[in-house]
Amino acid sequence: MAPRFARLLRDSRLALFTMLGVLAVIWAVQVANWLDDYRLSYEYGMSSGRLDELPDVFTMPLLHFGWDHIQANSWPLFAFGFLSAYRGVKRFLLATLLIVVAGGLTVWLFERPDAVTAGASGLVYGYFGYVVLRGIFDRNLVDTAIGVVVGALYSYLLLGVLPSAQGVSWLGHLGGLIGGLAGAWLLRDRAPKTAAAPAPAPAGPGSALLRELDDLGI
Repeated sequence: MAPRFARLLRDSRLALFTMLGVLAVIWAVQVANWLDDYRLSYEYGMSSGRLDELPDVFTMPLLHFGWDHIQANSWPLFAFGFLSAYRGVKRFLLATLLIVVAGGLTVWLFERPDAVTAGASGLVYGYFGYVVLRGIFDRNLVDTAIGVVVGALYSYLLLGVLPSAQGVSWLGHLGGLIGGLAGAWLLRDRAPKTAAAPAPAPAGPGSALLRELDDLGI
């Protein structure tokens, strides 16, 4: 098996377990929150303008206001999160930190003072933006194709950054999206793309496929 392909499989498995862990934490918090009549969301969700609320930037994405809320966020969070992480969890964690801070600060700075914001949708929008642009900035053909497909299939998500729907944190969506787009640029692969000497062709029935994947950067 080609070294790049073996590394991709290893990183993909780690990304899968990472996102399953993230969802497990969010759902465990939801159960505790539900049992406490959602007081956790009101206490540790984000309210704007107060310095003592700034640490809630990091708790806001873990909290939701109901089962419909968390169900709506879970699938896109897992899918976009996996696509963000499958090439390396370290860079994914840095991107996540940037998305969380950008989304939280946008809410803290611009949301009205009487609103409490919670939910993982800022992460969803951040990972969406990160996946769409990462391949272009990394000059990676496969990730660029994934970004084009994701952008085309889920372009309707951009409606969520407009101040139109009641009860939806469009500011959190917008801040998360900005964080994801910025992360794709700031965390881009800066290694020069130099032509490497051709490796010996692997033997076996799958050798042609492995050569193609290696040529594509996988």
